[in-house]
Amino acid sequence: MLLDLYTMVWKEWKEMFLARGGARSGLFSLLIILALLGIFMPLQSGREWLTTPLLVLIWTWMPVFLALGMVTDAIAGERERHTLETLLASRLPDRVIVLGKIAAAVLYALGVMLSSLLLGALTVNLAFAEQGWRFYSASVFLAGLVFCLLAALLISALGVLISLTSKTARQAYQKLSAVMLLVWFVPMFSIQFLPEEIKIQLSARLATLNLSTVMALGGGLLLIADAALLAACLHRFQRQKLIGS
Repeated sequence: MLLDLYTMVWKEWKEMFLARGGARSGLFSLLIILALLGIFMPLQSGREWLTTPLLVLIWTWMPVFLALGMVTDAIAGERERHTLETLLASRLPDRVIVLGKIAAAVLYALGVMLSSLLLGALTVNLAFAEQGWRFYSASVFLAGLVFCLLAALLISALGVLISLTSKTARQAYQKLSAVMLLVWFVPMFSIQFLPEEIKIQLSARLATLNLSTVMALGGGLLLIADAALLAACLHRFQRQKLIGS
């Protein structure tokens, strides 16, 4: 099964960078995120980038967006390119096809996050070399990778689920983008319009929270959501129905 998963992941990566003609745009998006998370934000934050978990966790969602195109294209794109029938006619089990498509997007996002963290550490140490060389604490480094993994798994599973019910990759991308807008961007930007008194009360309340507890709770909720979406994907992927779609 591991060999089959590797084959599926490699197929997805190869198609993303070559067959789909998205190499240039994909590389451009990758460079933007690496520049933001690996250079700009570390320079703005200074040494705190290496010591404050919240700074790293806030930006873990950025690499996840690189997975959007992959997962929304997962089934709907294959249907558009008329390659879905060929894929379904292969010897690969249904479970391997679904998990392979999700794993390709998750590993890609995780690789970008790891590269960003390492580049960020190098940037901070070069820019503030007079203060001595340092690296992230183990908790900050692992928390960034774990939350990126959980978030990427959430978006990837949701994207594949949406792609299964969409006729085109563009339609799937629009649906997933709408979900992201409602769940993430609307609450984030709404905070900017709150009265100043409420913002102060909110900040004071957040300051009293135990970060470890919040991280554990958030990670647990993400893990439950990931498991539910993975189960939904595996249940929804039915070869016979897809062949006739």
